[in-house]
Amino acid sequence: MKEEQWDLTITPKDKLLAIDWAELWRYRDMFLLFVARNFRTAYKQTILGPLWFIITPVLSVIVYATVFGGIAQIPTDGVPAILFYLLGISIWGYFASCLSATSNSFVSNADIFGKVYFPRIIMPLVAVTTNMLSLAIQLAIFAAFYIYYVATGTQLVIHWQLALFPFLILLLALMAVGFGMIFSSMTTKYRDLQIMLNKVISLWVYVTPVIYPLSMVTNPKLHLAMSLNPVTPVMEAIKYSLLGQGQFSWLWLAYSAACTLVLLVFGLMLFNKVQKSFMDTV
Repeated sequence: MKEEQWDLTITPKDKLLAIDWAELWRYRDMFLLFVARNFRTAYKQTILGPLWFIITPVLSVIVYATVFGGIAQIPTDGVPAILFYLLGISIWGYFASCLSATSNSFVSNADIFGKVYFPRIIMPLVAVTTNMLSLAIQLAIFAAFYIYYVATGTQLVIHWQLALFPFLILLLALMAVGFGMIFSSMTTKYRDLQIMLNKVISLWVYVTPVIYPLSMVTNPKLHLAMSLNPVTPVMEAIKYSLLGQGQFSWLWLAYSAACTLVLLVFGLMLFNKVQKSFMDTV
C-alpha cells in the first residue's frame, strides 16, 4: 500500500512568541466572518437592534451627568458635561469591552476550537475589531454633539495631538489584548479569575480619569499613583487633543507603550503555551 500523503500537517508551535502572519492572512475570510457574526448577533432578536449601540452610551451620559455632574458637582474643567462624559465613556467602554472579550477567548470558543483548526490568535483580533465598529458609532455621536456645541458658540480647543488619535486607540486595543490573553490563558484552568476580572474592570474605571478630570486630584502621591495606571496617560492625551482639557505627556505615553509591550509579550507567550493543550482542561 502506498504511504498516505498529507497536504497540511498541523503541529504545536515550539516558539512561544511565534506568530505566523502568512497563516493569519490565509484565514482572513474567517476573520471577517467572525467579525460580521459578532456584530450582527450583539443585539440579535431585539426590537431596537443596532440602535442599542447609540442608546447605551447616551443613557450612560445622562446618568453620569446627573449623578456626578449634577448631584456630586464633580467639575469637567469648563468642558460641556455631555462631551466630557461621552468621550470618556466611549474610550473606556472600548478598552473594557476588548479586555472582557479577549479574556474569554478560550472558554467562550471552546466548541469551535474543538471542531476546526484556525489560528487561535484570530479570536482576540476579532474582539478588538468588532468593538472598534461600536466605538466608531459612539464617536460619530460624539462628533454630532461636538458640532452642535461649536455651532452654539461654545469655545472648544482641538490640539495638533489629534493626529495621534489612531495610535492612541491602537495602544488601548493592544493593551487590552495583552491583558486579555493573560487572563484568557489562566481562566482555562482557574475559572474564578473571569469573575475576578469583571470586578476589576468595574472598579478600574474609578481609578481612571473617565468621570472626572485628573487635574482635580491634587494630592501628589495619589496623582502619581493614578498616573501609573497605564490607561490614564492615553485617556488624558485623548481628552487633551479633542477637548483641550487634560494632560499630554510624551513621557507618560512612552510608559503606557512600554507597559503594553510587556503585556503583549507575556500574554502571547502564555497564549501560545496554553493553546497546545487547553482543550484537555477547558
